[in-house]
Amino acid sequence: MTAVTDQDHTEQARDAGSENGEGSVEEPVEGDADMGGKDGHTRVESAQGGPARAEAGPGRMREEAAGPGRAREEAAHARGEAVETPDGPGDADSAGGWDDGLIARRVTAETEQAAAVEVRGPNAPPAAPLAYDAPLRSRLDALRELVGLSRARLDSRTLAEAGQVLDEAAARRRLSGQHTVVAIAGATGSGKSQLFNTLAGVAISETGVRRPTTAAPIACSWSDGSASLIERLGIPPRLRRRPLQSAEAEAQLRGLVLIDLPDHDSAAVQHREHVDRILALVDAVIWVVDPEKYADAMLHERYLRPMAGHAEVMFVVLNQVDRLPGEAAEQVLDDLRRLLDEDGIALGEYGEPGATVLALSALTGDGIGELREALGQFVAERGAPARRIAADVDAAAWRLRPVYATGRRTGLSEEARDDFAARLADAVGATAAGEAAERAWLRNANRACGTPWLRLWRWYQDRREPATGRLPLRALPDEEATARQRVEQAVRTLADRASAGLPAPWAQAVREAAVRGSQGLPEALDQLTARAGLPPGRPPRPGWWPVAVLAQASMTLLQIAGGLWLVGQIVGVMAPNLGVPVLLMVAGIVGGPLVEWSCRMAARGPARRYGVEAERRLREAASGCGRARVLDPVAAELLRYREVREQYSRVVGV
Repeated sequence: MTAVTDQDHTEQARDAGSENGEGSVEEPVEGDADMGGKDGHTRVESAQGGPARAEAGPGRMREEAAGPGRAREEAAHARGEAVETPDGPGDADSAGGWDDGLIARRVTAETEQAAAVEVRGPNAPPAAPLAYDAPLRSRLDALRELVGLSRARLDSRTLAEAGQVLDEAAARRRLSGQHTVVAIAGATGSGKSQLFNTLAGVAISETGVRRPTTAAPIACSWSDGSASLIERLGIPPRLRRRPLQSAEAEAQLRGLVLIDLPDHDSAAVQHREHVDRILALVDAVIWVVDPEKYADAMLHERYLRPMAGHAEVMFVVLNQVDRLPGEAAEQVLDDLRRLLDEDGIALGEYGEPGATVLALSALTGDGIGELREALGQFVAERGAPARRIAADVDAAAWRLRPVYATGRRTGLSEEARDDFAARLADAVGATAAGEAAERAWLRNANRACGTPWLRLWRWYQDRREPATGRLPLRALPDEEATARQRVEQAVRTLADRASAGLPAPWAQAVREAAVRGSQGLPEALDQLTARAGLPPGRPPRPGWWPVAVLAQASMTLLQIAGGLWLVGQIVGVMAPNLGVPVLLMVAGIVGGPLVEWSCRMAARGPARRYGVEAERRLREAASGCGRARVLDPVAAELLRYREVREQYSRVVGV
């Protein structure tokens, strides 16, 4: 197309701006010297040959006299580039070319209305917001709960993607649900801008041999109400267009917002940043590949493979098939399908959900109708935004899988709990204390039911034994050190069992909870042992002990009576009769030990029960202290992990 140079076209452009009112002409072209540079104004030449720049506004056309050098200088200053004078070799106007070769386009006055900037009327009804179905809302709620429960256990970088998905889902839900934003992405020279123009029916995005051609994304909307969606992408009004007015195209693609992206393999970092930013926000994407670079490693490794889960909102278009002779186009298309399958991208064939793969030529128009029909059906379903959010949730959940999911059984078994309690009981000497209590009961029984002569002998033996003979084999500090080591070993064993099979962050949280609880645990166990140990004084006596004491006293009296009787006979006070006193003495001598042995046998059961009771009290005291200080915090961490695991299962849809 040629530039407008005559007076009639100048007047026609001015009349078009005044007639359209709110839909006035504003030609945004970044880097186009003929179009007025970066400010997006259309420059037309007057009949007198003096260049003039026309700025479209609501209901008016404002002209400013400006020379070509001034327009190019303003555009360059806006981009922060160096400015060449018109006399220099880089003068675009004098050479008849573009000033920087970036987003540039030439339009005639006849197509200015077709490519006008979208302006909604003041009385236009607001677009209905997007509505998610119940399963997707449930998954988003679960993801939000999952992030909230995990903030204290996981670092912010791990949860960053999930938080971003939630933010984008909330932002997209507030915007129009009647529009579908589709981005056209591709490598340098793939013909994506030409495809963009073909679908729009008008030359909107500049095409040419200079690379890169597209420097900033351009939006084209087929219906009103999409301004907020385009603003979310950060595309300024000067880079927004409307397609060629056609009743058939308007009906077929109503609700479509098409975005032409810069080259994803551009040497300019800013171009790649535009691509990455917008690809994360659009509802769907059309990947345009050409026969030369359809197998490019950068495309597959950086974009297609990571976006394999977004196959249902993805189109893969093999462009420039007119350059392939004979059956070469089908062979290349089959090889492209093979590469997509290796990337893990499901192909939407035979009615299965997945990516749509097409072959076409934007230059000749071959296959454009098929793409337009597929796009029209895709947009008419109005399910792309929700499918995109669902795919984003799937991707975030898959990346979070290592910190939530595990193939092993987790938690504390009853066996591990009992073993921990047993280790603490051993540390406080519960078994030894029970045995000591049993021996104390038996000693008390022997003292109460033993013969007076045997008790006297034991008292004499106790007095004769040296004091050093009753010292323990180990000193008190050694006992305390050993008990502390046993407690620490019990806590480590419990932490290892509780954290077995857990993902690394949760296993670390369980170990830290166990370590915090073990601080001061030995001292607390010592205090509980002192309170829950044996009661002061002698063990309690059973009801039959007075009877045993009376029987033992009777045996003693028999011995004394028999002895006195014999002494009286010897002295001559009593008549001689050896049988009865001897029988009394023998009965007392034999009956005393017999009563003592009977009492000892009868005391074994109560002594054993007394020892077991003492051991049980110590074990319960040690177990209660360990449960309060170690088991409960560890169980709380395991419960938190169980909760986040349940939320994660809801996120992945299980």
